[in-house]
Amino acid sequence: MLARLREMVPRGTRLLILTHNNPDPDSLASAAALRFLLAEIAAVEAVLAFGGIVGRAENRALLRYLAVKTQPAEALSFDEFDLVALVDTQPRTGNNSLPPDRLPAIVIDHHPMRRQTRQVPLRDVRRGYGATSTILTEYLQTAGMTPEARLATALFYAIRSETQDLGREASRADVEAALYLFPFTNRRLLSRIEYSRVPLEYFRALGRVLKNATIHDGVVISRLGELEYPDMVAEMADLLLRLEDARWAVCLGTYGDDLFLSLRTSEADANAGAFIRRAVGRIGAAGGHGMMAGGRIPLKDREAKAVARLEERLIGRFLRALKVPPGPGVRLVP
Repeated sequence: MLARLREMVPRGTRLLILTHNNPDPDSLASAAALRFLLAEIAAVEAVLAFGGIVGRAENRALLRYLAVKTQPAEALSFDEFDLVALVDTQPRTGNNSLPPDRLPAIVIDHHPMRRQTRQVPLRDVRRGYGATSTILTEYLQTAGMTPEARLATALFYAIRSETQDLGREASRADVEAALYLFPFTNRRLLSRIEYSRVPLEYFRALGRVLKNATIHDGVVISRLGELEYPDMVAEMADLLLRLEDARWAVCLGTYGDDLFLSLRTSEADANAGAFIRRAVGRIGAAGGHGMMAGGRIPLKDREAKAVARLEERLIGRFLRALKVPPGPGVRLVP
């Protein structure tokens, strides 16, 4: 893979590394690692960009301490770049800012292979891995490169975050990568990221989540309403799944002109990605893998009743797919 990277990205290449929109730690750390790798093996200073925002407190802290300059994808002209690399995402998934008529030259990801990705000249998609950061860590090891402390900390945190401390969909490769990275991490920096301060809106959103949550035979569902940042639905779905006897957690909320969804499950043999793609259908974009998935639906009508009807329709689809009897459910907080 390293030899192919050197061939495809010679010195002087104008390369753009693009993460998925509203990137999480795995996406940010992977992109930073690829940028570091290419600077060392090909003397290429790639541009790192993403669409949307980094909203979750831990993710903002990671990006701040990583100290890698990023650019908003919306402000870029893709024609200025010779090559585009997608990290932790794939073409035509609907969760990145790559123009639909442009094929990336490089894709590195751990989600299920998409049909369009098979046309990409250099692709490394490892579905059995729990994190894309694990793949990039292996690249660094193969190249004989020791990551500096900030990058090692970001990669280590990303692997832990993506696999919930190596307990969710973690492969042997993820465990070995984490063990390799740990001696190079800055433990004080790691603590600042993990226990970063959260804004007042986080607690207000938490109150809405608990107030609106209902339980349907092991499925916990909550509508968050207007979101402060898009990845709040994923943050709250992770939280609700901690409920005793919960097998699935579903969170929905609006941000801008879109409805965002997040799906989590504790069932290791489930396929959350397939469930959410069936529920969303052609009205939006959705994807994921075994135990976690997300989606986004453009809102044709932002009026509250129209949004409520759409949410009810999606919730009904989830419950039918999970073979759960329809009904109002039991309130989590009476």
